[in-house]
Amino acid sequence: MSAPTESTSPIPSRREGPIVLRRGLAKGSTSDERLLDTRANGEFTHTDPWRVMRIQSEFVEGFGALANVGPAVSVFGSARTKPGSYHYQVGVEVGRRLAEAKLAVITGGGPGSMEAANRGAIEGGGLSIGLGIELPFEQGMNEYVDLGVNFRYFFARKTMFVKYAQGFIVLPGGLGTLDELFEAMVLVQTRKVTSFPIVLIGAEFWGPLLEWIRTTMVAEGLVSVEDLDIIQVADTAEEAVELVLAEVPRR
Repeated sequence: MSAPTESTSPIPSRREGPIVLRRGLAKGSTSDERLLDTRANGEFTHTDPWRVMRIQSEFVEGFGALANVGPAVSVFGSARTKPGSYHYQVGVEVGRRLAEAKLAVITGGGPGSMEAANRGAIEGGGLSIGLGIELPFEQGMNEYVDLGVNFRYFFARKTMFVKYAQGFIVLPGGLGTLDELFEAMVLVQTRKVTSFPIVLIGAEFWGPLLEWIRTTMVAEGLVSVEDLDIIQVADTAEEAVELVLAEVPRR
């Protein structure tokens, strides 16, 4: 199956929950931005009860959609990874190997490394899941997602990544990937979740970050050296999946 081509449409477009807005309607802020904007006048407080109901509905819909997916692994990585690149191919192999091991694959549902892992899950005959997020620009759910859920709020979406995964595999990525990685590490460190494997792929990419944690954060007493045991590093998709399979129950 060939990789999807990127859209060249100049039409402004963004997603607001399950709704797609284009052209003039695409202008405006996201739900997260409106919720967190403290510069607005006091009128926004009158709409908070409705926001709470909307947030509640996201949890209810997410729990309902994912409750029966079975053992799964969340795969994180950059939306900017190009199809055909080395990291994209690694993502495809990760998804395929997880699916062949009878594990569902959960990603953020977008392009790049997320698309790669979803694509691999399809090629491996497994369940491919995407948890999308409303952004100021149109991103859309990639075509390799079998079960997709769109979220307005990051915190609701990230809860689903953790609640329904028995492990994480993290490909090279940017700020969003780091956010997801460190949140998973904190949840394990503070025992808010049962310990599960967190595997980083790419010693060359992740090495400088881990070295900084050791030489700066650990040295300053801000992090315990044992906290680094929360994560493991692999250089290949095969090794990463083997590390996860050693700790994750399967069907």
